[in-house]
Amino acid sequence: MTDKIKIFIADDHPIFRGGLRQLIALELNLEVIGEAKDGAEAIERLLHCQADVALLDIDMPKASGFDVLTAVREKGVALHFIFLTMHKDEQFLNAALDLGVKGFLVKDSAAEEVIDCINAVVNGEEFISPQLTSFLLKRVRQAQAKPAQASLLDQLTPTERKVLRLIADYKTNKEIAAELNMGVRTVEQHRLNICEKFDLKGRHALMKFASENIEGMRDEPNHF
Repeated sequence: MTDKIKIFIADDHPIFRGGLRQLIALELNLEVIGEAKDGAEAIERLLHCQADVALLDIDMPKASGFDVLTAVREKGVALHFIFLTMHKDEQFLNAALDLGVKGFLVKDSAAEEVIDCINAVVNGEEFISPQLTSFLLKRVRQAQAKPAQASLLDQLTPTERKVLRLIADYKTNKEIAAELNMGVRTVEQHRLNICEKFDLKGRHALMKFASENIEGMRDEPNHF
């Protein structure tokens, strides 16, 4: 007989934990081997219980789901994480995926989605609540756009990039000149150069271009 997948549940609501426990008990290949009512307890127990999968509420007392994941990984414990949340929050989802979390469920997910998520992450696959599909698609589109965006901005000199960032922040020529320690006419020339490089015409074209491309420069050093 194949070994059962060992599940650990961490959530500060006992009724929700009980519901998950009953749901998992119906599956022949799954078993709950431990629970915690807060983040600190989850960290302590996960270091010793040898779980395969940890179902973690993101928002728990004493330590969040993110804190639990970080603490357990720092101790070298290898297991799969599934985050649970009441909130359909894009920032939470992106933060979890950035940490390599494979499973992310909204708490009102259907029962079969919970089971499918557990089985998916154990097999190295990703499972995100269908309710969050729009956030996931947005993330994919942004990731695909970054290489093209970066190559586009490579046509600018370092100073032109600084000017463009400040234009996107709605700075006037005078404010840009003061911030970059240059003359107003020099700023105007940089603006003209940027417009010529990208064939930008019309009064608002440069502002629109700056706003659309600012994300490609957010992570650069010396951003003002």
